[in-house]
Amino acid sequence: MKRLVRILGIISVMMLSLPSCTGGYSFTGASIPPDAKTISVQTFPNYAQLVNPQLSQILTDGMRNAFASQTSLNLVDYDGDLDIRGEITGYTMQPTAITGNDQAAMNRLTITIKVKFTNTKDPEANFEQSFSRYKEFSAQVNFSGIENSLCEEIVNELIDDVFNKSVVNW
Repeated sequence: MKRLVRILGIISVMMLSLPSCTGGYSFTGASIPPDAKTISVQTFPNYAQLVNPQLSQILTDGMRNAFASQTSLNLVDYDGDLDIRGEITGYTMQPTAITGNDQAAMNRLTITIKVKFTNTKDPEANFEQSFSRYKEFSAQVNFSGIENSLCEEIVNELIDDVFNKSVVNW
């Protein structure tokens, strides 16, 4: 009986201590310093030679939404405990598969961004890095008809890359 009381006592202590273990983690696997409360994401200007006029807004809004929805950080305009700044450096389309008569069978849309991440609570986590993603599509398809959906897919992958590098430490 004493043993059962002791086991129940240990289990009770463990259960009471669980809330204190949530510290700097979230359900997404993000590892954020417990004293970090805010994040700022600056607008990503578009410096690519070929410019999609909507890309800057899509990328910036997507980045803000991802961090706001997948972490407990509060989104602020400037000087967040975590700060993300960047620019769009590439937006290119090139053929990837050529047919026997020297015509493109497949094309590739590539988007490249450069990101500077600052973590004021853990400066060792700071980085400045380029990220690039692409999607291939049939050359027979009208690009203007699929451009927006391709951009959204690529931007989502870029956001995942930045999120993972900055707060998941992949």
